Amino acid sequence: MAAQKIRWYIRAQLGVLLLPLGLCLVGEAITRRTLQLAVLNQKVAAPGPWFWYGTLGLICVTAGVGLMVESGLLRGYPRNPRQGAGTPN
Repeated sequence: MAAQKIRWYIRAQLGVLLLPLGLCLVGEAITRRTLQLAVLNQKVAAPGPWFWYGTLGLICVTAGVGLMVESGLLRGYPRNPRQGAGTPN
């Protein structure tokens, strides 16, 4: 039972950390893309490092949300099934 709770905790925390990491990477990609367009002063720029930042960012966001949903983070810490709903921990 303890291993299951540790596994839940790790998944939940990994999801909580991956979501903002992904959002930061997407923001970095947007900033790099904007700067690249400003420097080159053209409408269509070749894919640069911003593309990979954005791709990695979207992967992290999706993985973070998936891990949080899978771990049931919104429902709270998993309870012992033998305890009743009204029984305090």
